[in-house]
Amino acid sequence: MKKVAVVYWSGTGNTEQMAETVAKGARNAGAGVEVFTCDKFDSSKFSSFDAIGFGCPSMGAEELEETEFEPMFKSCIPLLSGKSIALFGSYGWGDGEWMRNWEETCKNAGASLVADSVICVEEPDENAKEECLALGEALAK
Repeated sequence: MKKVAVVYWSGTGNTEQMAETVAKGARNAGAGVEVFTCDKFDSSKFSSFDAIGFGCPSMGAEELEETEFEPMFKSCIPLLSGKSIALFGSYGWGDGEWMRNWEETCKNAGASLVADSVICVEEPDENAKEECLALGEALAK
């Protein structure tokens, strides 16, 4: 059984909803799943998982949340090479630039993105929830 971590930061609950749905998709596909807020996860836990889903909404000028999520994620960047990961998050403005930049960072570090990233405007609708389920399933494969 594949071991999957879902790690997220959420200010309004939208990305938290996405994280729970990603975790459900991975569980439905047979993976063992642990869900963490970013303050409960760091690089020391990274190698304990076969795949990791990272979730963070767009903040400020389309950036990752900078006080909790970004420092945690930066500590994981050196470990991304060859790791199966997936990215997700919500936003309220802009065009998704934060996600494109985040994907590029992960690719440059050698991560294997298991599926297209999932983004949604504000609260996830049914389509976004279906995409999150599929993202979790991809992490479990």
